[in-house]
Amino acid sequence: MKKGIILFFITFFSVAYGQNQKLTATKIAFTSLDCDHFLEYDQFGFYYYIKNNVLFKTKEKESFEYKNISLGKITKIDLLNPLTIVLFYENFNTVILLDNQLNEIQKINFSENEIPIMAGAIGLASQNQLWIYNNLTQQIGLFDFLKKEHKTVSISFVKNIKKYQTDFNTFYWIDEENNWYTCDLFGKIILKEKIPPFDSIEIINENKYLYNKDNILIYNDTKKDLKFEIEIPEKTFKKFSYKDQILSIFTSKGITNYKITIP
Repeated sequence: MKKGIILFFITFFSVAYGQNQKLTATKIAFTSLDCDHFLEYDQFGFYYYIKNNVLFKTKEKESFEYKNISLGKITKIDLLNPLTIVLFYENFNTVILLDNQLNEIQKINFSENEIPIMAGAIGLASQNQLWIYNNLTQQIGLFDFLKKEHKTVSISFVKNIKKYQTDFNTFYWIDEENNWYTCDLFGKIILKEKIPPFDSIEIINENKYLYNKDNILIYNDTKKDLKFEIEIPEKTFKKFSYKDQILSIFTSKGITNYKITIP
């Protein structure tokens, strides 16, 4: 009898522990938006999105736009610094830098660089630099866009990049086997962990990420060993974006912002 009771409690707590804890998202705003791709919003309340391969920045009655038909499709947009926005056109191996009103301030064609560069990943780094993953060498480098100087900081990669993100001090990437790595400005590479299968993912920092699988949003804190499922009303959505405890959900109708408080 005692063995049966013990076995019951072991089974109960094992099942309970295996289930994701849940966080409830509180709706704070909805914005109707007709676009192809929603990007994110900045700390000044502007929304960034792409429609017909044109970048838009809007807030209430203010609106700015940037388009460059000659460079083809926009591959990546880095909005880390709203005063220096980075547009990457991979097919033309080119980066465009924009100011806060989406005026072009610099054009960088890596095919014209003294040291051959075929950019496969681009992001804004600190001190007037860009992160670059060079497909030719399979290495991460830093490009000073004022001095137009490039330096390699990492060893060659063994496996291809599946997903990447950057901030001023770190290049994050997930390889084709879902291994998550970080590389700092000095080239130090750390293997963080193996990421679960995902449909899309947003890396928050070196310890946290948010991903969705089958339209279920999961928040994971590897340092605190915490994992939460975020409950939202939308059963399907095109994209999500997270910043400063505000979760933005993009659907065919527009953008809904939710407040989530993470322990």
